[in-house]
Amino acid sequence: MKDHKLAIPEPDKHFFITRELVRFLHRIEKLSDKYPVNVLVVGKQGCGKSSLVRQFAAYFNRPLATFQIGLLTEPGQLFGQYEIRGSETVYQENLFPKAITTPRCVIHLEEINRPEHPKALNELYSVLSEDRAIWIDQLGLVRVSKGVVFFATMNEGEEFVGTEFLDAALRDRFYMIHMDYLPAQIEQRLLMLKTGIREEEAALITRVINRLRNDPEDPFPISVRHSLMIAELVALGAPIREAITYSLQISRDMLESLLLSIHVETKEVAAESQDYVIFAPDGQEENQKWARI
Repeated sequence: MKDHKLAIPEPDKHFFITRELVRFLHRIEKLSDKYPVNVLVVGKQGCGKSSLVRQFAAYFNRPLATFQIGLLTEPGQLFGQYEIRGSETVYQENLFPKAITTPRCVIHLEEINRPEHPKALNELYSVLSEDRAIWIDQLGLVRVSKGVVFFATMNEGEEFVGTEFLDAALRDRFYMIHMDYLPAQIEQRLLMLKTGIREEEAALITRVINRLRNDPEDPFPISVRHSLMIAELVALGAPIREAITYSLQISRDMLESLLLSIHVETKEVAAESQDYVIFAPDGQEENQKWARI
């Protein structure tokens, strides 16, 4: 068996959620003193679902174990799998059994609706049900420990390739949290706190981003992570136009829409002319004067 280690994550000092959600998480913490609890977190891509799970573990001083459900290719793989070692085939226990038998551990089932194999989640029914135990031939009876909290996260919707709607019988075992992007003023404050950019810079970034997110014809999902990437570049002196262009993975058509949106916000008439220099060791880019376009 591998020496799997579980660790308590570091808290995010600037993690914003609603006061109502804070109260709910405190109730989940208290409820877990009686028995293990299951919570399903659903929301748009990049709205902070995984960060919420990590922050819960950090806030309540709990070890965290994360499992990428999208990597499961066969039933039973959460608990272990057979490996060939030399001329022998041996059963290798995975982290999951240790995690669910560790008191107060937070189990993060990431992208729970995206397994590679349709029966890869079968074993979860037992550990998430009232029995909280499962018999594994190679391990014996595995029982969920006191205080364990299961968090499952999922991007739900037709736009996510490879996802499946979560089985109703499995979904019925969870409390549910619906998450969305932060309100513009809160996201603006977050960018300022985390990157040190000025208020007007943060305000402009959030206005442009929310215009793209809320486009009635072709909404573009932009995660808070990408907002921070943009702000980090701005904090290092990049113009906002440049920071957004290099931070977002978008098609040419979407890029044109983005530039138009930035033009409206910044009143830029056109892109700045570009200097071409040699980018190579000893190229002395700062002193070169080549063609401008």
